[in-house]
Amino acid sequence: MKNIFSILFIAVGLSLYAQVGIKTESPKARLDVNGDMNLRGKLAVSNTTNSALSEGAADQILVSQGEGYAPVWKSLRIPQYEANKFYLIFNNSFADVTGVSFSGSEESTISSRSAAFVKNKDYNATNFPRFKKIPSLTQTINVYSTVSKAYFQFETVVQATYTGSSSSDRSIDYACGIFVDDKLINLRQGNLRSSSANNTFLTHNQIGMAENLSKGQHTVSVACSRMASFNVADNTVLGIGRAVAGNIDSFIAESTLKVDVYEVPQQFNAITN
Repeated sequence: MKNIFSILFIAVGLSLYAQVGIKTESPKARLDVNGDMNLRGKLAVSNTTNSALSEGAADQILVSQGEGYAPVWKSLRIPQYEANKFYLIFNNSFADVTGVSFSGSEESTISSRSAAFVKNKDYNATNFPRFKKIPSLTQTINVYSTVSKAYFQFETVVQATYTGSSSSDRSIDYACGIFVDDKLINLRQGNLRSSSANNTFLTHNQIGMAENLSKGQHTVSVACSRMASFNVADNTVLGIGRAVAGNIDSFIAESTLKVDVYEVPQQFNAITN
């Protein structure tokens, strides 16, 4: 009997330091269970701050923090979606400090703006005005439902290299468009007049919307064009999202694009690791 107790104590001592496997002869952790586990009591994890045991709260799940770190209890919040209602699914903002500029020779000469600026017109159409894309505002977005509304808010600064004059008859027309997959979905025209100060500039704001984009990935971009000049010197440069004179800098001339996509949810992805 004494020998039996000695063997038991040795086995218990070894188990405190060795890996233990249940239904496996090669355990890969301190405790390796090859099969189902039915937990009847509490499950607690050690707090990394004070080593206290935490059993979590009701409806919490145990989340891994990666190798070498203890797991933590976290609350999983899944929104309750109501049928046929729109929800904000995608939201992001983008910025650009490069912008575009146009010399006098880069003006678009079109006979009819109403004929040229047509919704869903292709960016690369031969009869489209000379648009230039603002580099960093070309971005990808994802749409997961066939019923959606995408809102776009674009803001930039427009500047021209005017010399100061008491006459306000000098001005330049310009246009900026928001494109989805190189299709025009929104356009706003503007006019920058000269003033008594040198190098006049203004803030341009624009909001557009696209409904029911196809499911999948789409490319959003913003492009602008110099349309016409009135009583302006040939060497006058127009900058959109770009400082073309020293009275402002790239920070002031920065362009931004905000994208919000609202959808009626149709697809719900399973929770994965």
